[in-house]
Amino acid sequence: MGRTVMPISRAIEEEFQSWGKFRRALRKEDQEALEAMFCAAKFHVAAAAYASRLSPLEAILVSVLLEHQKALTRLEQKLLAPATPDEDK
Repeated sequence: MGRTVMPISRAIEEEFQSWGKFRRALRKEDQEALEAMFCAAKFHVAAAAYASRLSPLEAILVSVLLEHQKALTRLEQKLLAPATPDEDK
């Protein structure tokens, strides 16, 4: 029989729990940022499950990086977009 693989959503939660001491040592605003990073990883559970990496942390980190890249791209587009007449007021 094949081996049982832990669902990636559970692996993400367990990874988050394993960082508990680190999280408690952070300032409140940094704790919130860490939580947001792990939430970002949950946006890509299906892709992470499909990739079936040996280390769930790899999928978590790539998911977080993906969300950061999307945010950077959105900010760049806003900065590079020509100003509309309504924005000048």
